[in-house]
Amino acid sequence: MKKLWWLVIIVVFAIVGVLIILHLKSNGPSLSGSFIGRGSASKLLTQAKDLENKGDLLSSRAVYEKLAIDFSGSNEIANWQKKIEDLNIKLLFSPVVTAKTTLYQIKPGDTLGKIAREFKTTVELIKKSNNLNEDKILPGKKIKVWTAPFSILVDKTQNILILKSGEEVVKIYIVATGANNSTPVGTFKIVEKLPNPTWFKAGAVVAPGSPENVLGTRWMGFNLAGYGIHGTIEPQSLGKQVTQGCVRMANGEVEELYTIVPKDTEVTIVD
Repeated sequence: MKKLWWLVIIVVFAIVGVLIILHLKSNGPSLSGSFIGRGSASKLLTQAKDLENKGDLLSSRAVYEKLAIDFSGSNEIANWQKKIEDLNIKLLFSPVVTAKTTLYQIKPGDTLGKIAREFKTTVELIKKSNNLNEDKILPGKKIKVWTAPFSILVDKTQNILILKSGEEVVKIYIVATGANNSTPVGTFKIVEKLPNPTWFKAGAVVAPGSPENVLGTRWMGFNLAGYGIHGTIEPQSLGKQVTQGCVRMANGEVEELYTIVPKDTEVTIVD
């Protein structure tokens, strides 16, 4: 089992590496500073850490991307790729404005729900990225709003879920999928989102928070009745094909994904 787990991890980071290289070839890293030549890994790593400590998350991420390309054979590449994903999430949840966001000036009559619907994002992401602790907003104030669509790719063979924005990989999660190949293959949409869901099983109703509620802390249902993405009470099952057909995630990670993706997000599931 340990060998299988390590194989999964190796394949995951190989996929990320290829996608990063393709992304940078088309867009190139954006840095506040400049690089002359290849440089050393240790110097680039120091620069990346310094930039992050200064709050320059975009430039820090670009340095890690450069490290992943220039030193693709390094034993540290898995750590750098994980750091890129961490910075992607930090950028999503921070007030930093990127090419995939806009600074929206709140108008009289606006609500967070109205703004979220207009830009096809979530109220939770708007609040998180603007450090808002309540739903009340004031006209005239500018807030960061994510404008680029997200999509999800689930690979049943590798038991991974890839969150993407356009062609960019935002983060890769280890998940559990259906036993006996029971997770359906195809393209679906998220049509239902429920925090702390009740589990309706044959002959019983299992309340939110119950140690027997297999849905965990979040439910994102597909336009295919009975199937969706949810949390778990069995985190040790992640990375395996053990569910009744749904995609199972760690509770903390499904809560993160729930914050990011709105209804109508496309989910593609492949073998």
